[in-house]
Amino acid sequence: VQLQASGGGLVQAGGSLRLSCAASERTFRRAAAGWFRQSPGKEREFVAAISKSGGNTVYADSLKGRFIISRDTAKNTVYLQMDSLKPEDTAVYYCGLKDVSNFVYVFKFFHQYDYWGQGTLVTVSS
Repeated sequence: VQLQASGGGLVQAGGSLRLSCAASERTFRRAAAGWFRQSPGKEREFVAAISKSGGNTVYADSLKGRFIISRDTAKNTVYLQMDSLKPEDTAVYYCGLKDVSNFVYVFKFFHQYDYWGQGTLVTVSS
């Protein structure tokens, strides 16, 4: 299973980026999704998650109001809109998919996920 993450780059503090993670239709439609990030020397941390239906979302407390996760079934893609970026948001961002039969569950722990994208680097300059 391949997940293709994209959209990272260099942005100034206060700017915005939108990350994308595309998967095959078969994989995407049976899965809940999430975004995690990892900075040098730190463990991978939870960013946001969305249910298979797209109706439920959850965010890391520190990111609420700045990041929005969404999914587009027609494009088999999950997005992470990041606004008001800060230098501490600098990290490699990873998307994950989890096979699930339930349409409303969201998952906040990286070990719960079945598939991972390759990561996309976000660098926020001060």
